[in-house]
Parts: sequence; C-alpha cells; structure tokens
Amino acid sequence: MTSTVPRGRHARSPQTAPARPAFLRPRVVVALLGLLALVGVMLFHGYLHAEIGNDSRVRENAAADRVPERVRDGGSLLSFNGDRARSRPVPRKTIVLTFDDGPDPRWTPEVLAVLEKYDVPGTFFLVGSVSARNPGLVHDIVEQGNEVGIHTFTHADLSYQSAERVEREINQTQLALAGAAGVNTSLFRAPYSSAPDSMDNYSWPVYRRLGAAGYTSSFTDTDSEDWKRPGVQKIIENATPETGGKGASVLFHDSGGDRSQTVAALGTYIEKMRGKGYTFTTAGEAMGGPSPQTPVSGVPLWQGRALVAAAVVAEFAMPALLVALTVVGAAVLGRFVLMLVLARRHSRQRNSRSFSWGPEVVRPVSVIVPAYNEKECIANTVESLAASTHPIEIIVVDDGSADGTPEIVEALGLPGVRVVRQENAGKAAALNHGVACARYDIVVMMDGDTVFEPDTVHALVQPFAGPSPASGGETPPVGAVAGNAKVGNRGTLIGAWQHLEYVMGFNLDRRMYDVLRCMPTIPGAIGAFRREALAQAGGMSDDTLAEDTDVTIALQRSGWRVVYAEHARARTEAPGSMSQLWRQRYRWSYGTMQALWKHRRSVVDRGPSGRFGRVGMPLVVLFQIVMPLFAPLIDFFTVYAMIFIDPVKSLAAWGLVLTVQLISAAYAFRLDREKYRYLVMLPLQQIVYRQLMYLVLIHSCVTAAAGSRLRWQKLRRTGEVRVLGAR
Repeated sequence: MTSTVPRGRHARSPQTAPARPAFLRPRVVVALLGLLALVGVMLFHGYLHAEIGNDSRVRENAAADRVPERVRDGGSLLSFNGDRARSRPVPRKTIVLTFDDGPDPRWTPEVLAVLEKYDVPGTFFLVGSVSARNPGLVHDIVEQGNEVGIHTFTHADLSYQSAERVEREINQTQLALAGAAGVNTSLFRAPYSSAPDSMDNYSWPVYRRLGAAGYTSSFTDTDSEDWKRPGVQKIIENATPETGGKGASVLFHDSGGDRSQTVAALGTYIEKMRGKGYTFTTAGEAMGGPSPQTPVSGVPLWQGRALVAAAVVAEFAMPALLVALTVVGAAVLGRFVLMLVLARRHSRQRNSRSFSWGPEVVRPVSVIVPAYNEKECIANTVESLAASTHPIEIIVVDDGSADGTPEIVEALGLPGVRVVRQENAGKAAALNHGVACARYDIVVMMDGDTVFEPDTVHALVQPFAGPSPASGGETPPVGAVAGNAKVGNRGTLIGAWQHLEYVMGFNLDRRMYDVLRCMPTIPGAIGAFRREALAQAGGMSDDTLAEDTDVTIALQRSGWRVVYAEHARARTEAPGSMSQLWRQRYRWSYGTMQALWKHRRSVVDRGPSGRFGRVGMPLVVLFQIVMPLFAPLIDFFTVYAMIFIDPVKSLAAWGLVLTVQLISAAYAFRLDREKYRYLVMLPLQQIVYRQLMYLVLIHSCVTAAAGSRLRWQKLRRTGEVRVLGAR
C-alpha cells in the first residue's frame, strides 16, 4: 500500500469536467468485474457438478406408439440414414463392455487397470461436466485404446428438454472431450435409458434429431445392475446374456457411488465369457464402420481446452473459497459475541453507581469548529454550542469559505464565540489553528455540520478527571475522548440505514475498543483532547484523508489512553443520497487505510504505546478491511447454495446470521436508548446498503494498491439537523 499525501479535507479542486458516477470509475469497474468473475466461477462450478439441471426421470411407462416396432424390437445400436432408422445388434459371441456416468477419480482407474490386464477394450459413456473436472482420466481412457461416448453434460433426461437444451448438452460434452483428450465422438447414450424397447414418444424425437446430426445411440442388451450393489456373483449373473451365443452390449458403471463390487466382478466376468467363446470389442467396432472417435484441432480444440481450464480453476477455487468463507463466517460471529460481551461489560462498568472518573470537571474548555462553506449548517452548530451547560469558548475557524459562513456566525452575535479566518488549507490546518488560538488545556473538536445537546460537552470532558499525566501508575492517562455520534437526519431510508450503522457498528465497536484500550478512531463529529497530548502526537496531520483516525493512533503510540463517552451525544448530518454516501465512505475507507499504513510500525512498539499495534491494528485490519472484503462472497455463496445445494439449509444459515446481527443491533439500541422501530430496516440494509459499503471498500483497496492520489470533495449539506429533534 502506498501512502499518499492528499490535499486538505476542505481544499477546493478546479471543476474541469462533470464527475463520472462512482459506479463508472475505472477502479470500481475493475472491482465489479472481479466480483462478476468470481460469481461466474461459482455458477460454473455448480453447473459442473450438475447441481442444477440434473433432472431425474420425469415420466415412466409413457406411450410408445410413435416409435417403430422394428426399432423397439431391434438391436442396441441405433443410427439414421436420412430419416430412415437403422437398428443393429452386437454380433454373435461378442460382448461390448460399456461403462456409464464416469469418469470417477476413485473407480475409473481401477476399471482401466482390469481392462488393461485382460487386454479388453471398453466403451465409456462420459458425463461432460465430470469429464471437464477430470481431464486426465478422459485422456487415459482414450490413450489405452478404449472408446468414449456422450452421456450428456449434466446427466439430464433429454426426453423432456427443449431442442436448445439438447444441443447444449451434446456440444458442451464434445468440448469437454476435446479439451481433455483432443477427440470428439459420434456415440451417444441417454441417461436413464436401457434396452431399445425403453424408447417412448418423448425420447424418440431426441434420438431422431441426434441421428440426423450423425450420432449413433447405444442401448443395452444386458444390465449388470451393479448400481444396486447386489454382490459380485449377482453382478456377473446379471451381465451374462440369457441366450447362448447372442452378442450383447453390457451395462456397467465406473462412477456414481461405491463401485468396488463392479471392479471385483469385472475380471471374473471377462474370464467366464472368454471361457464361453466370447470376444470383446467396442461399440464402434461392433457397428463395422469407421471409428466414432475423430481428432479435434483448431478453434474447437482451444475452446475445449478453455472449458477444461475453467473447470480446473473452479475446482480449485471453490473448496478454497468454502474454507475461507467458513473461517470468515466463524470469525464474524465470534466478533459479534466478543463485541456484545465487551459492550455489556463497558456499559455495566460506566453506568455503575460506584464508577467515577474522579472529581467533576467544571473548568472551561475550548470548542473548535472548522468550517468551509457551511452556510446551511453553521448557525445550527454554533447555536447548539451556545446552549451548553458547561463553560466553553467557541472558536469557529473559517477555512477560506466563499459562501459567507463566517459572516453568518458573526451575525448571530452570541457571547463567547470567536471567528478565526485563514486561507483555504484544509481541515487539519484549521484544527491546528484553532488549538493554537484556544485558551484552555482541554479542546473539543466537532464538524461544522454537527449539533451538540446542552450537556454534551460536560459529559465529553469528564474522563479527563482521571489520573494526571504526572501521577504515574500502570494505566496510561486519558489523552482523548471519543463521543457518541448519531445520525440526525434519519427520516429517509438512507438516513435510517446509516442510523443503524452508527448505533450498531460504530458505537458498539467503540465500547469494545474502549475495554480493550485500543480505540482506532475519535469521530470528527465529536471528540475531546488534552492540548498536551495533541502536542506530543504532533497535532492534526494532513498526511491522510482520515485525520481523526491518524491522530487517534498517534495519541496511543505516544502513551495516551483514548476512551469512549457514551453519554456525550452529537447529531451529525449524514449524506442524503447514494452518490454522496459513496464519496464520504470512500474517503473514510481510503483514509483509514492510509492511517494504518502510516502507523504500521506500531506493531513493533513496546510497552503501553504498543498496545494499539498489538491489539487494535490486527482487529481493525481483520474486521474493517479483510473480513468485509470476503463478506460479499458470503452473500454470493448463500445464493449459490440456495440454487445449487440446499435452499432450506442455506436460508436457515442466512437467517441465523441475520438473527445474530438483529440481537446485536437490538442490544446496541438498548444501550443507546434508541427506539427499536428502526430495526425493521435491518434485513433490507443487509441486502442493499451493506453491499454498497463492500463495493466502496473494494474501490478503496484498489485505489490504495495503485498508490493513487485521492482528492477530498465536500459533500452537499441541507442544515436539517438541529439541536432538538426526535430520535
């Protein structure tokens, strides 16, 4: 990750051209294409495993009056010359050993070993999806001198499929054979077929269509019924033709379950039939014509290899993805449990009657409000501060506004309010300027679009009553306090979703980090600092877009403690549109990555100053960057499992995760004394809003990996958040 030095938060950039929508920016497109590729791999994997479209036999005992009697009573090899069907039996004293449903990594090699031992050829009717997953076995079958035939791509009953589906099943299997062994074949056997008299009015058109395309359909004369696992002797008995001397196409299976009995019976069966004077051949040789196998070259060959390559990727990626998502899912659930346990501990401790930070802090403090073009909000902000129950001085630092922001503040005529002007230099510079102008040793920082409740400042500064820096002791002194930021404009759907996020995510997180003593961020909307601590940390820096995260980590690395004051509430104006939200969270996410990269050496810091590196850094990286990157895959995998595996269990698992989140959210709302009605938004938030946040994170990761410079662009404000308002 490359750390770049962005322009200040409030810095203006020239308008050269209309900004492209966030979703159309190249890095977002790259991220979306990556996700789509992964979804494609998942869907392809499901298709390869025939977990969709794997149709069983739909109808039994259907009418067969449209099938010619000479075909139903004919031989096991059916071909067509134009519209005329030609049915041929296997020659006398000849056995065609056929194997269906393979290839299988466990049993096909053992079947091949028996055939090679007895120098007997076999005809393998292969499932295309299985062949694509096991190309080496297909190659071995052909290399050993056996024949291959088509058994469809997904083992579907073609009798009840559209012409397009039939063509797709055949062509995709041909591609799999081409990619695996460089051959195509004109042999076909339909799944769920048996003897020629099994043809009915539904299957007959399929055979005619395939016959017209040059395919020979193979049926069976004798079924070993090895799929029933009746025992070795019974398999041999079933496979033996009833009429002496009659040739037969004999059905075995080299896949579809435990085929140990098949392997054990095969050698004995070959010896038995040879003892009766039978010879063994393939289906193609039994027809007496040219070989049904033809070599493939050119484009079809490379298309087949591409199919096989895609299958290899899918076979490798899906198990790895499943393991990764299992780990991620367990970690996410574990984090929820840890967060709930530590949040409860934090609440019980801080709200205990016996708890006290020390003597009540009543001395005046300085409140710094950086402002850049905040004409819609600044009056509400300053008026909320003027109503404070705690003695304060208010310093509004105007960062080169062009909309009359400082004049609005001055026109209010409120006592204790100073306006300090500077040329546009960014938020960090404005805050540092405000600290330099402050009269008191405790400074409170807030955004120009935020309002405080009357007792907010008083509640915010009470943790500074604890041990002073000079008193020593094992616990570091409190250098800064994070307040409880809330969404003020929660009347819209987007606002309600952000309200859920603030209460459940940000504030519940801060309780956990407070207990662990590794707070990652003091929100820019509400935070308090000792001037001494800020000086030791180097003040507010413009090295990153997340100056609040940057300074919070720097304070802890300087040996100070950062705590959370849940009763110090502020209402901030959240973005009111998806595009505005994207821009804000993109800046937050990218700025957080910059701050973590800047302080990467905190992991080797020793003593109290290294606690963030040892505890906080891994937690933030794991749960705010790594895990959210995997989270969309969990959602995709849930949909995948619903379609391809088990919809009931998949929905149950998703419901379990949602229930855990709902419990966490309800507990967070209880701790913050918020109304539960917003919880009804949680399922929709998980489906829509959360996906947007994931894409923002992916966008940020791509930007960070590219080391690109990101400019801050100011969000549009409405000024609708006021001192009083319904929660």
